[in-house]
This record gives sequence, C-alpha cells and structure tokens, in this order.
Amino acid sequence: MLTHKLCNAKQLSFILFLLSCVGLSACNNKSAHETSTQKLERPNIVIFYVDDLGYQDIGAYGASAVKTPNIDKLAAGGIRFTDAHSSSATCTPSRYSLLSGEYAFRNNAAVLKGDAALIIDPQKPTIANILQDKGYKTAVVGKWHLGLGDINSPVDWNMRVSPGPNERGFDYSFLLPATGDRVPAVYMEDGYVVDLDANDPLYVSYEQKIGNRPTGRENPELLRQLADPQHSDSIINGISRIGFMQGGQSAQWHDESFYTVFTDKANDFISRNQQDPFFLFFSFHDIHVPRLPAQKFIGKSDLGIRGDAIIQMDYITGQITKHLSSLNLLDNTLIVFTSDNGPVLNDGYEDGAVLDNAGHSPAGPFRGGKYSAFEGGTRVPTILHYPARVEPGVSNSLMSQVDIYASIAALLKIPLKPVQAIDSENHLKAWLDADVKGREWLVEESYTLSLRNHQWKYIAPTEIDMPWIANDKKIESGLSKEVQLYDLSTDIGERKNLAEVYPEVVKKMQLELVKIENQTARINAQ
Repeated sequence: MLTHKLCNAKQLSFILFLLSCVGLSACNNKSAHETSTQKLERPNIVIFYVDDLGYQDIGAYGASAVKTPNIDKLAAGGIRFTDAHSSSATCTPSRYSLLSGEYAFRNNAAVLKGDAALIIDPQKPTIANILQDKGYKTAVVGKWHLGLGDINSPVDWNMRVSPGPNERGFDYSFLLPATGDRVPAVYMEDGYVVDLDANDPLYVSYEQKIGNRPTGRENPELLRQLADPQHSDSIINGISRIGFMQGGQSAQWHDESFYTVFTDKANDFISRNQQDPFFLFFSFHDIHVPRLPAQKFIGKSDLGIRGDAIIQMDYITGQITKHLSSLNLLDNTLIVFTSDNGPVLNDGYEDGAVLDNAGHSPAGPFRGGKYSAFEGGTRVPTILHYPARVEPGVSNSLMSQVDIYASIAALLKIPLKPVQAIDSENHLKAWLDADVKGREWLVEESYTLSLRNHQWKYIAPTEIDMPWIANDKKIESGLSKEVQLYDLSTDIGERKNLAEVYPEVVKKMQLELVKIENQTARINAQ
C-alpha cells in the first residue's frame, strides 16, 4: 500500500512537471510571438542616399557598361519605382526635404558652403526626431551638407561643433561635414573633428587664402586631376577643393579610404543596436566629385573613373546589406535606395568622365540632369526592399522623397501635427505595394519650380539665367522665360512644348502651383 501511494506521488509530481513545461512553453511562444509582432510593427529603417546617381546608372534601370549586382538584388527582391523623384535637382535642398518633410524653397535652402550654419530649424522635427521618440536608435553616416553650428557665430572646428545632426534627432553621427570637394577635408564624429591635434588647430575660410597649403591655382603641377577655377583652392590629397584650409594635418581624410571608413562605421552602428529598432541614414559621397575610388575598383567598369565609383558604391551597399543579413535583420529592415538628384559628368574636375562615357546615358531617356528643371534633374532610381511585408514588383506611380517622412510616420502610427512636415504626404500604401497609385501632384525644384500631374509636366517661366549649367556642365537647364508644358506619355524627352496647345492645362497647373507655394499645413493623403 505504501509503495502504491509513493508511486502515485511520483506520477503526480511528473504530471505537474509536464504541465509546468507546457505552461512555460506557451509563455515562451507567446513572448516570442509578441517580440516578432513588435519587430514587424517597428522595422529597422535604412536609407541609402547616393550622390549624383542618374536614373540609368545601375543595372536594374538599364545600365550595361557598369555592373551593380548588390543594388540589382535589392531591386529584384523589392519594388523598383520608375517615376520616383528627389525633391530637388541639387543636393542640399533634397537632403533638407527628405529629413524635414518640407520643400526646400520654403527655407531658401540652396547648395551650402562648407562652413555654413545648420539650416534645419530646431522647431522643425526631422524624421530622425520622430523615430528617436518612438524608441529608435538613429545614425547618420557619410555626407551631411546641411550646415553645422549656429548662424550667429562662425564655426570653431577645434571644439565640439553644435548644433548639428546630434541636435536634430541623430544619436550618432559620422560625417563629411560638407562635401568631398569642399573644405574642411576632415571627418567629424558626434560633433568633434576626428584625430585633430590640439597643437595644429584647424581653420577654414571661404573668403581668402589662409595657411600655407598649396592651391590648384598656384601649383597645378601638384594636382592628380585638373579643376575649374571654383575647385582650385587648397590642395588635399592631390586634389584642389573649394575653400581654404589651414592646419588640421593629422585629421585630414584620404579619399580612397571613404569606402571602408563609412562602411565600417555603419556596420558598427548596426551591430551595436541590433537588439533595438534602428534608423540609419547612409549618405554616400559616391559618385560625387572628386571621384577617387579605391584601387580595388579601378578599371572594373567600362566607363572609366565614374563607372568605377558606381561599382564602389554598389560594393558598399552590398557590404551593409550582407551585414544586416548576417545578423538576421535583413527581412525586417525597410531599405530605401535612391539618389539626391540626377547625374552630371563633369562637375568641376577633369577626371575623364566625359571621354570615358562610351555612349552610356546616365539619365536614361530623360532630358537634363543635375541642376536641370527637366526630368533628368529629379527622376532618380528608387528601390524599396522590405521582405517581411513587400512583394517584389515594378511601380509606375508618381512618388517623391519628401513623402518618406509622413509615410514612415504612418507605418509606425506616429501622429504628426498639421504644421509638421507640411509637404509630406502619407503614401505608405504606394511605397509598400507596386499596384497602388502614388501622388496626384508633385513639385520638382531646380532654379525654378516644375509641377507634375499624371502625364503633364509644367515648368514655370523664370528670368533666372544659369549659362554655366549648359556651358560648363553640358546639361540643359530647362530654364526659360516662356511657359513650358510637356505630355510625358507621348514625349518622355520633353521635346515638344504644348503650352500654347493646352492653355487650360497650363492655367490649372499654375493655379495648383500657387496653392502649393502658399500651403501652410500638411496634406493628409491616403
């Protein structure tokens, strides 16, 4: 009898053990499900922002003389947009619009000098701010070119420079302060110049020569690439830049190292924050001038140095996406790959890009390029890759980078104030589904304003004349004192001005543009 009772006690104990295991398993499954759901609701976000990449500069958009397998893989696994636009045909305005959700003309944002003050108002939350408030870790790595410091005092490069990206929503920043062709030719990390020697302080001037560095004007024999007068100031690494730089020798960058320095900083940020949702704004220097790809990429394309820079850019993209994959993060990372404006071959340096172009059409079938009011100025390659939620496809929807702000806010259920990101429309459905229609109206900024509506393209007349765009850059500016109207459904190259044929369309688009210019609150779309 005692043995029988003991047996029952053992059986009871075993049963209780099994029940506890089942309960623990259920709890673990529930916890895993909740974690998975939370991650899906808060995906990692990476924006690859290339500089001066044209519509047809990568394989997925028709390039054949240069191979871009890593970008093409993103396109094959995501949505490739055929009518997506940067907000402007130049870099600073596009970056401003993407981060602020506001057209650059509202802030008179233009291409900045290397020592310009920060142009993002502290009262205007950036996309990084709203993600930071949602619990995201945020970083910008690469080219900044939105200004640094306060407008009321000159930048002191020997102290922490503030305000900057860290004061506009980014937990971490590792920057080219301006551009590769402008001084200061140094890296900055979280507001400090990297490796700066206190005994060799750094000074910058855009007014007059300072220091004893040779310049492109005085010593052209020292140059690796001849440059135009604008780019003929202080020589750094055999390349003359815009502006003058004194001191800071220990902090000076080496152009050919960009591809490892920036890639390593981006991947380190991802590794450190892999347990949290993160936002990485990876802002390339490539393929902007001066084009100085690392030796391992030289001769790898059929387009000379510019093609080699594209291959380097593709390699960097691959290194970061492969790192995401190695950490099992790629499926739940929303990646946007795009460019800040259209292409340019000669943008100040004689690097052979024109001679080596070999019949390649950087802007594809579109007229114009960087700086231009024609489609080639803002219609850029744009890919969205997000395997957890997006089916591969091709979208012909009219899309704008200014809408990334409100669309991400909608994805994460972040409420926006009416006066916040006032030009950013919520087109989340169109970003995530190739079959959903995008914008009705889209502004393209250059040295005038253009407006798209379905097949129609209106270019506002202007008295502004920029002959250097045609003379020096060999790009059609699209600027005219006459009203221009094109039907892109039959005239993708914007060759036949129909303004006199369709005056009612012109009137409609003029009125809409005035309405947009006077807009003071955000439009809620979709």
